[in-house]
Amino acid sequence: MIRAALSVPLALVLAATLTTSVTAETRVPQSQTEISLGFAPLVKQAAPAVVNIYAKIVRQTQQRSPFMNDPFFDDFFRSFAAPRPRVESSLGSGVILSEDGIVVSNYHVVGMATEIRVVTTDKREYDAQVVLADKASDLAILQLEEAADLPYLDLRDSDRVEVGELALAIGNPFGVGQTVSSGIVSGLARSGTASGEGFGYYIQTDAPINPGNSGGALIDVNGDLIGINTRILSRSGGSNGIGFAIPANLVREFVKQAQAGSEGFQRPWAGMSGQPVDADLAASLGMGLPEGMVISELHDKSPFAMAGFEVGDVITKVDGQVVNSPSEMVFRISVVGPGGTSEVTRLRGEERKTLTVAMFTAPNDPPAQSLVLNENSALPGLTVGLINPVAIVRLQLPLSATGVAVLDPGPHAGRAGVKPGDILLAINGEEVAEAEDVPRLLQEAGRRLQLDLSRRGQRVSLRMRR
Repeated sequence: MIRAALSVPLALVLAATLTTSVTAETRVPQSQTEISLGFAPLVKQAAPAVVNIYAKIVRQTQQRSPFMNDPFFDDFFRSFAAPRPRVESSLGSGVILSEDGIVVSNYHVVGMATEIRVVTTDKREYDAQVVLADKASDLAILQLEEAADLPYLDLRDSDRVEVGELALAIGNPFGVGQTVSSGIVSGLARSGTASGEGFGYYIQTDAPINPGNSGGALIDVNGDLIGINTRILSRSGGSNGIGFAIPANLVREFVKQAQAGSEGFQRPWAGMSGQPVDADLAASLGMGLPEGMVISELHDKSPFAMAGFEVGDVITKVDGQVVNSPSEMVFRISVVGPGGTSEVTRLRGEERKTLTVAMFTAPNDPPAQSLVLNENSALPGLTVGLINPVAIVRLQLPLSATGVAVLDPGPHAGRAGVKPGDILLAINGEEVAEAEDVPRLLQEAGRRLQLDLSRRGQRVSLRMRR
């Protein structure tokens, strides 16, 4: 709830009665007077905490030369294809979460911005800086400069949100100005349904969300923030009544890490892969009804492996919340954050047991031994390292990956087709076992060079002349 006392009419409209334990209870309006008041009192209280965001993004664009691949004309027309800066404008919304100007929005609104201007409902303007952003979660935390005594919204425990609750979406669609739309919570734990990048764990609502609403607030009837509007499911680009919001519990962890000075969002490492248990899989596992997520692969340094989990175990709950997919698992451990613990319920055969799992980020174990090749090498700037959990996460490698991986191809190897995440198998037929092998084998190579790589499970051979 925004930090201001609710008026008596608002309490009637929202049908919220507080018990002695400060637990909100909602009911259907009981009279025409209550119905006629609508949501106006609630909007007056909550809307000032929702801001408009204007961001500028400078992108380097490259014009394509018609002679780019012609060996004779390429040098003459090289300047034609030189990158040129292009300024793009981004319009979105944000929500104030503290009186000193902590604001949450979407990564796709401000994550790449070089200049950010935030405007409140009373026309005050602030410059803002991104203090924490994460593309995968599509969240960004901003700090307004020289801000004080701002209205803000409280974060509700989004695990207590129920399907059917009334909800309001507040934002700035199409740049027309702050707009409020109403609906209900249509679904919870939606995964894999919203477009774009991200782990896909959302609150679904039918409150209309349109372009410009991104980063705006989804609030309940008590004025508390339950989610950050982020995406819609639409073929036309307009609202079809299927909108998605990032749950407030994940926003809370982002704010916590931002205030702690984290340079990037730290997400605990699961170190596992799995799949939802469907009817066929449940039958093969001897389960009565399908539930949970079965572990199909588990790294030996995973926190779950260290807690006693094994391949074939079915995870049904994390901290008392039902888990039915890898996306839900990632969300649950992300909310806990590194350094925390979770109570995870495991089903193995007929035994159901709850184990405590200590959450931590992917360990640099064994040490990566990263190595950058110098200018005297055949491939200067090439950076390689031993594959460990950090490299697996960074390069999105299979959990079973071993050996030496390309961390950065550098200019020369990059032009030859080498990509980050490629696993170096051999150089001119000689096996690569450690990072230190790479400069030695390149030095021993003659004028012809062959790199044998593993890329997404496929063997690739690249040949080049020095």
